[in-house]
Amino acid sequence: MGIRAIESVDASFTLPQESEQGLHKLLSSPAFCRQAIKECRMPPDSVCEFSGMLFQPVPWTPTSTKGMPQEYEQYHSHPDYFIINVPPNFMFQAKIFNPSRLCAIFKKLQEGQVQSPS
Repeated sequence: MGIRAIESVDASFTLPQESEQGLHKLLSSPAFCRQAIKECRMPPDSVCEFSGMLFQPVPWTPTSTKGMPQEYEQYHSHPDYFIINVPPNFMFQAKIFNPSRLCAIFKKLQEGQVQSPS
């Protein structure tokens, strides 16, 4: 059996408003932002904020070569952003079961920038 390339994948999804708000609150918490900075091996005095952007990871296709929908690929190598997998316990706490995996985009803030209120 040979390997067959997938031409395109529909990664669209809709979250119930209550679930999306709960997930945004969890991802925007200062404690989680500090943890994300630590896990991404950024300097300890770094600051970040959740950008509000979520996407469902997708398999490699000729149009999505980085495992994400094309509209988010610009953040993959952008020096002011980083992407993390949403922790499974956050998905559970926000009562999100479909899709089973999500990624979140965070913005690195410059020293002196203030995080926007959540």
